[in-house]
Parts: sequence; structure tokens; C-alpha cells
Amino acid sequence: MPVFDPNTDPLGYVLIHLLGIVLVVVGVLLSLAFLLLADRKIWAGVQMRKGPNVVGPFGLLQSFADFFKFVFKEIVIPAGADKGVFLLAPLLSFIFAFVMWAAIPFAPEWVVANINVGILYLFAVSSLGVYGIIMGGWASNSKYPFLGSLRSAAQMVSYEVSIGFVIITVILLTAIKLAAAHQGSLVDAMNLQAIASMQQGWFWNWNVFGGGLKHLPMIIVMFPMMVVFFVSFLAETNRPPFDLPEAESELVAGYQVEYSSTPYLLFMIGEYSNIVLMCALMTTLFFGGWSPPYPTTGWFEGWSFLGIDASFWGQLHALVWFCIKTVFWFFMVAMMKAIVPRYRYDQLMRLGWKIFLPTSLVAVAAVAAWGVFAPLG
Repeated sequence: MPVFDPNTDPLGYVLIHLLGIVLVVVGVLLSLAFLLLADRKIWAGVQMRKGPNVVGPFGLLQSFADFFKFVFKEIVIPAGADKGVFLLAPLLSFIFAFVMWAAIPFAPEWVVANINVGILYLFAVSSLGVYGIIMGGWASNSKYPFLGSLRSAAQMVSYEVSIGFVIITVILLTAIKLAAAHQGSLVDAMNLQAIASMQQGWFWNWNVFGGGLKHLPMIIVMFPMMVVFFVSFLAETNRPPFDLPEAESELVAGYQVEYSSTPYLLFMIGEYSNIVLMCALMTTLFFGGWSPPYPTTGWFEGWSFLGIDASFWGQLHALVWFCIKTVFWFFMVAMMKAIVPRYRYDQLMRLGWKIFLPTSLVAVAAVAAWGVFAPLG
């Protein structure tokens, strides 16, 4: 009887990848339900309230109750709205938010699409994400949603620039380490799996600490770049204190004010998916991705448990650490929402163009100079 091999059988290859896509989508959706609850609980805890605690034990089913409430409500479309564009906008936001997860490595061998230009892929898809918001604001045929969508476009474009330069510093640092180890070039450094794997070992190999003891002086560049990336992704995802596209005190909820029911739900799922994705990207770029803060070489070799090969448990161990780091950064995002007051729009733009952009440009030059002149051996 022939042995099934998904690498050589076309149908098997397609089925395996479809299964991977389904697992990622379902996993992200379930995690969003509980992370949204955690967001509300953290905010309530800061304000000395209990938060959601009625639906299910400890309020654990609150997000599912909200989901069904939105699904079963009537979809109301304004009389003057462009119906096609009005309904297409939230769908695009939802799709683009989930398509980006394809390049995120959850473990050494667990990634939907291990493409060598994963960073460019994320840039391309994230740039398209703003169109859903612009289309939603324009199709509503109302001044306030349109103003909110224009704010969002300007804000997201402004902070994509600084995020791009910060990621270039990570790519350059990874390329330097790959070249020193004779394992690849600059193109290979754009692979998210390569970025994570070059941070294996002890925690001081993480990029936020310079990428290893040989590169320790780079901590004075990479740690500030981590802070710039964190603040920029708050602005990129319209998260407090930069939630100006939906500032309810000024715009009556911004670009989504005319939306209700399932279209509104798709906007919210897309927004929270982007937030968690940026937390995962923060983990991958600066904090070792799936790499634990200690060496695991040889831990999972030559044994099995419950009849399952050791390699699976090694992958699962890496996945657990990836999730722990991602949840930690989501907690930090939730705390920012709870304790930092909202910026004015002029302050937001000044921070992005006059502070973050020049700082990240200098950081790119510093990392490039380190790669050229530092005696790495």
C-alpha cells in the first residue's frame, strides 16, 4: 500500500494547507473572544469595577453573547448610502486582517506560508487594510464617518512609515547575524521564520537586547526601536491613546457610526485581529518569536509521549511561549487604553513625523554602520 506524502501528492498538499488555514482562523477567532473579554476586565480592574461577570462562569461567555447579538440584529443601511460599497468595506477589513496571519510563524515548523519575503507580504496587505475604512466612511454618505475615515487614512499612512524603518533595523540586524553564521543573505532576513530562529538560545539573543552578546552595543538602538514600534502600532491599529478616527467626543464614533449588526461586527473583528497580529509581530521581531528565553537544544530528541513523536511536543512548547509573549503585549495594549489620555490630532502627527521618523532613520543608519564597521569576526 503506498504511503501518503503531502509533499508529493498535489491533493494532499492542498488539504494540508487548507487544514492549516482553518486551524489558524478558528484559533485566532477563539483567542479574540477571550482577549476582548480580557481587555474589558483589565479596564474594569483599573477602574476598580468587576467588568463582565454575568454570562457564563466569571463572564467567560460574554464575547459569544455579544457575537450572537450582533449576528441576529437587523442590518440597517442609510437611505443615501452606496449599498454595494457600504457592505463591501467591512468585509474587506475582515479579510485583510486575517490574510496577514498566513506569514506569522507560531512554531519552528508551524506557519501557513513560509515565504522568504514575509515582511514585504505583511507590508503589502496591511497597506490595503486602510481601504476598508475609507470605503466605509465614504459609502455612509455622512460627514462624520467621512471625516473619521480621512483621519484614519492619514494616521495609518503616517505611522506605517516609522514602522517600516523600525522593521528595516530588525532586517539589517538579522542579516548581520545570518552573514556571520554563513546561513543566508539580506533577502533571507525578510523571512519571519529566519528572524525568529536567529534569536534562539538565551534571552539576550533577542533583538530587543541587541541580538546577542556580540551585538550587545546595539541595545541602545534596538530597545528604543521596540518602544517606537509599540507606540506606532497603537496608532496604526487606531488604539487608545490614538483612537482619533473613532473619537466619540468629536466624531460620534467616526467611520463606523452608520454601521450596525454583522457589518459592524466585521469591522470590530478586523480591528482586534490587527491588534493581536501586531502583538504577535512585536513578539517575532523583538522578543524571539516562538523561542523560549532559554536554550532547548536536545530537549525533545529521542522520546515520545502518548504515542506522539517528540518533535510535536517541541513545536507545542514553542507555540506556548509564542502565545505567552503575544498575550503579554496585548495586556500592555489594554493598559495603555486604561491609563493614557487621548492625544490631540496635531500631537499625533507631530509625534509620527517629527520624532519617530527621524529617530528611526538614524537607527537604520546606526545598525547598517554596525554591520559594516563592527569587528564581529
